[in-house]
Order: sequence, then C-alpha cells, then structure tokens
Amino acid sequence: MANPTDPRLTPLAQSLPATVPFVGPEAQERARGKPFIARLGANESGFGPSPTAIAAMQAAAQTVWQYADPEAHDLRQALAAHHGIDAAHIMVGEGIDTLLGNLVRLLIAPGDTVVTSAGAYPTFNYHVTGFGGVLHSVPYAGNFEDPERLTAKAREVGAKLIYIANPDNPMGSHHDAATLQRMISHIPDGCLLILDEAYIDLAPDGTAPYVAPHDDRVIRMRTFSKAYGLAGARVGYAIGPQPLIAAFDRVRNHFGMARLSQIAALAALQDQDWLAHVQTQVAVARDRLAAVALDNGLTPLPSATNFVTMDCGQDGAFARRVVKTLGDAGIFVRMPFVAPHDRCIRVSCGPEADIMAFAAALPTALANARTG
Repeated sequence: MANPTDPRLTPLAQSLPATVPFVGPEAQERARGKPFIARLGANESGFGPSPTAIAAMQAAAQTVWQYADPEAHDLRQALAAHHGIDAAHIMVGEGIDTLLGNLVRLLIAPGDTVVTSAGAYPTFNYHVTGFGGVLHSVPYAGNFEDPERLTAKAREVGAKLIYIANPDNPMGSHHDAATLQRMISHIPDGCLLILDEAYIDLAPDGTAPYVAPHDDRVIRMRTFSKAYGLAGARVGYAIGPQPLIAAFDRVRNHFGMARLSQIAALAALQDQDWLAHVQTQVAVARDRLAAVALDNGLTPLPSATNFVTMDCGQDGAFARRVVKTLGDAGIFVRMPFVAPHDRCIRVSCGPEADIMAFAAALPTALANARTG
C-alpha cells in the first residue's frame, strides 16, 4: 500500500517524489537485523577525529545545556585566520548540505534555472527541486565533470547557479586549479558558481584555485566531515563575497549548530598535525583499495578523495548486485546512481581491518553478480 499524502501539502510539495537522497547505513542495518562489519559507504573518516577535538568535546560536555554561539564567532575567526581572509567572508553552518539548502533558498525562486552534472551530488538537486528550481544537467566528460559544458549550458538556459564539486563525488576525479580558474572566467553575468570542495583537504597540491573572497562569481563550500573526521558533528562553512555571506542570516537557523560541534571543529582546525596524519592514512588506504580492485579484475579510478571508485566493467544492474551482495555480507559500500557511472562501485577509505573485510567479501560478491 502506498503511503498516503497529506492534502494540506503545497502544490510544490505534492509534486516532489517521496524519496530522500540517501538511505543511511543505520536503516540498512535495521533492515538486515544486524550491524555492518565494515562501514565503507558514506565517505566518513574511519581514522577518526583529532584526539584534541575529542578531548575538547569531553571537557565541554557539562556545558551542553547551553545553546551554541549563534554567530560561531570563535570558529569563524579561526577559519578566517586559517585562510588569511576577513571573517565577514565566512558563514558556518550544519554541514555543506544545510549551507546548500540555505543558498538555494536565498537565490532560487520557482522556475529559476540551475545547472549541474548528471550524476553529481544528488542532495544539491534535492534542494533545487524543493524550492521549485528547474534543473538542467550536462554529462560528464568520461569520469570528470565538464566545466566547459557546465558554463555553456548555464549561458544557454540563463542559469542562476552552477554546481561543481572538485574533487568530484562519486568518481573521485579532480581538475587542477588552472582548469577551475578558466571555468570561473567563463561564468555568465548574474550567475553564481558553487564550488563544492568537501574533499579538498585530500587532493593533490594545485587543486584549489585562488579565488578572491570578494569575487561575486563564486561561493566555496568546505567541511569538517571528511579529512577532519567530524561527519557526525555536522560542521561546514562557505567562503564568498560579504553581501552574499551576510544574506545567510536572513534564512538560516541561528541556533541550528550544536555547541560541542563548534568546539570540536575549532580544536580540529588547530590540530593540523592530525590532519597530516589522516592525509597519510588515506593515501595508504587508497593504494590498498586500488590493489584489491586490481586483484579482482576491477579498474580503480584515480582518486583525489577519501574513497576509490572501482569500474566493474559491466552495467548498473551488475554493480547493484555487487553492492547488494557485499551488504548481505556485512560490507557497506555505495555506487553512483546515474549511467554510465553506475557501472562502478564506490568504496570509502578506512582502517586496514575494514579493507581486509571488504577484500575477503569481494570475490564472492562478484561471482554472485556474474550469475545474476
């Protein structure tokens, strides 16, 4: 029986699909009746957050009865010093997802056009359709988002927003800074580029372009969820021109952040030695995952992130069978949603024990997928 729809929903809400961008591992664990052995599907950091951040949260636990500073003053000032810019160019929020939602709410009215890549981060699309925007997508160029196609499509449809992630999720690829700077130079007048840099701390040097903080063509998104290991704390931030950053105050939830999240992010930012440690661990894990893929006849794609996307060499139905069989064996992984990238599976970096569990389960999963 289909779920009933409340007749009081707005026409826009009634028109939206009754779906969510992702089904969480917890829901999958409830469905299978037991926990996963290896959690390698959500691009979290199995290497954990800075011990300094953990200690800071523990020390502040008794103050959790207090709301967080709605201005996130200390964290914004520390981020400003870290990037060498004024804090007026920084907005902190409950992860990039919330910042994306607030940005779309600020800029997109029903019928406004937005350009993204077919198969790119689906939560952004979720926000656009949720506010009545019209999505236009362009294909990837192989395993890479295509900056030239994105800007050309934006010019063609009069888009107000363009979304690109660099490095990219779900393929793990990246463009160098010069490519992104060329893209920025071709942004149509009146359009804003959302440069999602969730994985930038794990990318090679020379990936992040220089963008003046007052440049009104670009807003950058960063997070503490990946390399800093604070996915559960939900801390992200935007860097952009001061008038746009200030506009977030008109729509954001001023008390949406947790007090301990702000404290943890501040301590994590100050522990750059731990960040370097995680970067090393991720590089080792990427190599290990690539070796596992090759040992099983799969093609690991070059990665500038904390996951490795593996080309299974067949179609989406085959990859879905691999993901399901791995899940049945207790290994949580995910895969791209849109063809032709759905020929792949995507495996997050993690501790050696998790990679060994994945390596042990993969041959059977592939054999089962081949037999259908």
